[in-house]
Amino acid sequence: MPIPAQGYPLSAAVSPRVHIVETTGSTNADLVAAVAAGAGDWPHLSVLLTTDQRSGRGRLDRSWTTPAGTALAVSVVVEVGELPTPSRGWIPLIAGAAMTRAVSAQLLGTGNMAGLKWPNDVLVDGTKICGILAEAVPGHPESVVIGAGVNTRMTQADLPVATATSFAVLGLEVDEDRLLADYLRALDEQLTALDASGGDAAASGVLGEVEALCTTLGSDVRVALPDGSSLTGRAQRIDPAGRLVVVSGDIETPVAAGDVVHVR
Repeated sequence: MPIPAQGYPLSAAVSPRVHIVETTGSTNADLVAAVAAGAGDWPHLSVLLTTDQRSGRGRLDRSWTTPAGTALAVSVVVEVGELPTPSRGWIPLIAGAAMTRAVSAQLLGTGNMAGLKWPNDVLVDGTKICGILAEAVPGHPESVVIGAGVNTRMTQADLPVATATSFAVLGLEVDEDRLLADYLRALDEQLTALDASGGDAAASGVLGEVEALCTTLGSDVRVALPDGSSLTGRAQRIDPAGRLVVVSGDIETPVAAGDVVHVR
């Protein structure tokens, strides 16, 4: 049975465990450590969340701090033991698509539009409202922890960069419980579909789902690659391995990891 969580009843109806902490350094670090110490205590879709995260972490080991009460930091454990290892690269993209759907539901009737920037940043009207980081659990290859940080009540002055936004800056009040419940439900549905297809993203519909939400596709982009080089071109498609295919002249380059900037 779900463990009731005051303030998050919709989420508790989806998740077997919703654990709320008043403050922490990093929900991802905490949940990775907790699962490593006792995976049985944190079944599939278990959640650790706070609205006061002091040492958040993102891709490329970036860190940030947000004022208490202005962002929702949520980490969820997913069990992926049956998923072929090569297909696990789709997990962050699935999480990004799931959160894009959840954010979109909050924007109905507002005129604002949510989209996914490859691989897993959620944008509203082209500015970032949520970042996502997926991490394997040491010693537990069947478990992955996915962290998401959603800018909820940040003022314009609170935003870390000019290319960020928040629900408050958009003039909106977010329903955090509904947002989280929608995210968990979409996350589980897409992971289940991928698993049922034996890890085939195209056959499962996962590739189509991600492509439908991805605003990077069709954009001119600049990609900062892990080796320090950069790549410019048109983001053409996402390949079956989840890589972004960038076309420059007659050359197609699949990108597995990199920092993408939409040039236009």
